[in-house]
Amino acid sequence: MEFRDIDKIEKATKKGQNELFRLGIGLIFIVGVMLYASTLEVGRGGVMLVVAAMIGGYMAMNIGANDVANNVGPAVGSRALTLGGALVIAAICEAAGAIIAGGEVVTTIRSGIIDPQGLSPDSFVWLMMSALLAGAVWLNFATAVGAPVSTTHSIVGAILGAGVAASGFDIVNWGTMSSIAASWVVSPVLGGIFAAGFLYLVKRSITYQEDMVAAAVRMVPILVGIMAATFTTYLLLKGLNKVWKISFTMAALAGAGAGFATFALLRPLLRARMHRITNSKDSVNDLFTVPLIFSAALLSFAHGANDVANAVGPLAAIADVLGKDGAGLSKAAAIPTWVMMVGAIGISLGLWLFGPKVIRTVGSEITELDKMRAYCIAMAATITVIVASQLGLPVSSTHIAVGGVFGVGFLREYLKANYARMEEEIRQHHPENDRDAINEFMASFKKASVDEKGRMLAELKRQSKLREDPAHFSKFERKGLRRVYRQELVKRSQLFKIAAAWVITVPASALFAAMIYYMIRGMFI
Repeated sequence: MEFRDIDKIEKATKKGQNELFRLGIGLIFIVGVMLYASTLEVGRGGVMLVVAAMIGGYMAMNIGANDVANNVGPAVGSRALTLGGALVIAAICEAAGAIIAGGEVVTTIRSGIIDPQGLSPDSFVWLMMSALLAGAVWLNFATAVGAPVSTTHSIVGAILGAGVAASGFDIVNWGTMSSIAASWVVSPVLGGIFAAGFLYLVKRSITYQEDMVAAAVRMVPILVGIMAATFTTYLLLKGLNKVWKISFTMAALAGAGAGFATFALLRPLLRARMHRITNSKDSVNDLFTVPLIFSAALLSFAHGANDVANAVGPLAAIADVLGKDGAGLSKAAAIPTWVMMVGAIGISLGLWLFGPKVIRTVGSEITELDKMRAYCIAMAATITVIVASQLGLPVSSTHIAVGGVFGVGFLREYLKANYARMEEEIRQHHPENDRDAINEFMASFKKASVDEKGRMLAELKRQSKLREDPAHFSKFERKGLRRVYRQELVKRSQLFKIAAAWVITVPASALFAAMIYYMIRGMFI
């Protein structure tokens, strides 16, 4: 065998070696959780607690692998952060949010999905264990195919399925489930609308202006100030609400203060370096780099504070029931420190080992992102959660972020298709052989602002009459051009894959949980 053949074999096996390394590290973490849980003293069911702890660690890793992509994916896709830098920031902030602000109490009844009063302690333990494992398996599958799904919906569906298997359909709170189903539509639509709205604002106020530098110096402090105000409000309401209770009014006032301080600090700094900023989109994009880094960190902190309960809430409930030696079910279960650590470390480790695939999906495989578009998605993620929480609407952070990515992509498609139609009209209103006039008009048209473009086009229509011109696009060619723009800017295959994953998340995890519950019940009866 020649050396070049050996080299080809080594390259072919490198990917498999990396997969084995990641699986090995994940297995070491699960074994570590098993060994620690085996040292704990509980009233009864020590083996059940060990198994539940291992499943909780597995669930936490899958949350880190899938859900954290929503926080850092746009920043990575826009190149504000490298993948390695995003992993470090997200891992630290996720763990900090889980440990510092993860909360001291988690209700054993996830979101009021089921009423466990008719269940025996053993059945309740089996139910929660089945839900944990089913939710983790579904998240693992979704991560493997690169589909960002809601971890909350995964565990909700799993508890629904296990609850029905344990006690029939009467155990389910169908009002809560209908609200969760509504969030499948509400979350991505609101996220897409807010993201597209911010992107249109950025384009109209900065990139469509002839002097982009002056426009950026005027508008970027305002936009970043709005971002600081929104994120401060979001962090107080959603990130620190477990350790510091604060009203919406006080959080909004604190956010307004942070936003004004940011604006006052940033505006003179940009004016001072105005002469070093070139009149290009790339230079304007660079102004959003630091805000995007902070947004990724704050979103990760808030996510760790809120979604750690998806991993450790059922585990805390199991530990509570087993520790009471069958004394019954409590309304709430305090989360032991070791359980919080399992969730925090598991989320961070899962992000490091398996997160890059979903991060790439959100950041670069749906539509092309730059820093301004990533800014709009981050704003959509925070504003949508704040608005929805005040209106009492159930939303999913995963669906909001992905909906925001699609929102900016479809807006870009619309704007480019609209610009192509305007170019066609310009060509139609010029003689076929007057290429110099067409080129001159197009050069002026491209430099003009949005309002000036409209005036120029209206004036051209008044001065010219429509002429038959073989050079302009036919109706068939025009449709083809718009179709090319859509295919280039937003990948429809990703849209269909992600939408399908969202729709089947609850029923799939419910079916898995019911099957696992029957299997566990059969083993112990």
